[in-house]
Amino acid sequence: MRIHCPFCGSRDTGEFTYRGDAAPTRPTVPDEAAFIDYAYLRDNIAGPIDEHWYHLHGCRQWLTVRRDTVTHEIFSAVFAATLATEEAR
Repeated sequence: MRIHCPFCGSRDTGEFTYRGDAAPTRPTVPDEAAFIDYAYLRDNIAGPIDEHWYHLHGCRQWLTVRRDTVTHEIFSAVFAATLATEEAR
């Protein structure tokens, strides 16, 4: 599988570290039950999902990759910081 890094171009996934689903957000209020849900309970989605990947052996940037978990087809890859900035607006 190859990921197209916006900075480095198309690279093999061996250059990246997988973090997981990009959807969960860390609870801001100190609530033990909410934190346990955040840390341990994940959906096992079959189909398109946004994931976080770290380009360890390249530009060392976090990417948000839109990927189908069934076919492993990659639809897009953008810098996670750019996406977070756009969502904050």
